[in-house]
Amino acid sequence: MTRPPTAAQRRVIDAADPVTGRLRGTESQLAALVKRELAFRHPRPPHDHFLTPAGHRIREGTATPAASAPEAAEPAQEPARESSGVFAARIGGEEGIDSGPSRIREVHSAWQGLLELRRMTNPHGVVDRPCAWERTHLVQAAALALEAAGHRPAGTDGEGYRVRATPQPEAVAVRGPDAGALRECAATLEQAGWQVGEHTEPRTGARYLLASPRRI
Repeated sequence: MTRPPTAAQRRVIDAADPVTGRLRGTESQLAALVKRELAFRHPRPPHDHFLTPAGHRIREGTATPAASAPEAAEPAQEPARESSGVFAARIGGEEGIDSGPSRIREVHSAWQGLLELRRMTNPHGVVDRPCAWERTHLVQAAALALEAAGHRPAGTDGEGYRVRATPQPEAVAVRGPDAGALRECAATLEQAGWQVGEHTEPRTGARYLLASPRRI
């Protein structure tokens, strides 16, 4: 891509669903985004338009491929903060964790939206394995699967799960307060279509999970 999107195109991109990337706009606006490979038209009815990974990078303000790499190589990175008005799964370590009814509804809606995105973008409409969006948003995708299943994200007290990027491609690290919590997180991620293995930190001896989206 050599030119940035126009102001009208940028408004359409910014208004996309934060989880599924579904777009709303005029036929000409959507066609222009498809031409620039920032969106694609789903082949099945109702033929909705969705952001491509490049479109998601534009929406998130990271327009270069390098900027879309995993957030950091070190697992101790600070968690991403939630933007005002935009849903973000809890990756653990946030302040003021909200677990009330409104948050539960938001998480449920986001998870259902993600399952719909799997249905519409995975080959043969399968929903038992991650889709392309999840592979470009590994930390958020894994955290959403955990939060939607009722696992508690870590707050400032350290109790709960933490999901972090790793140096390995298509892999996230998941840490928990104890072995039992880790096993429960592993079972949830496997049910959500992730491959999970348990590992030990060489320096500390602490156990953690390494999870990757399953392809088959």
